Amino acid sequence: MQPLPTFPEIGFVRLPQVLSVFPVSRSTWWSGVKSGKYPAPVKLGPNTTAWRAEDIHQLIAEHARAPAI
Repeated sequence: MQPLPTFPEIGFVRLPQVLSVFPVSRSTWWSGVKSGKYPAPVKLGPNTTAWRAEDIHQLIAEHARAPAI
């Protein structure tokens, strides 16, 4: 069994870190971002996109509370 990935409480995280704790495909993630289902990214530079760690924690908490379908 692999150890759980470390994930910061605050700050910015890149997509590989996000997908390590919220396991969906990259295309599913970007589709969800576009539709508003997942948090919007923050541009930190011309080639750097990241997400607020707080937003990802909130997303995980919301999915944990949602009833299973």
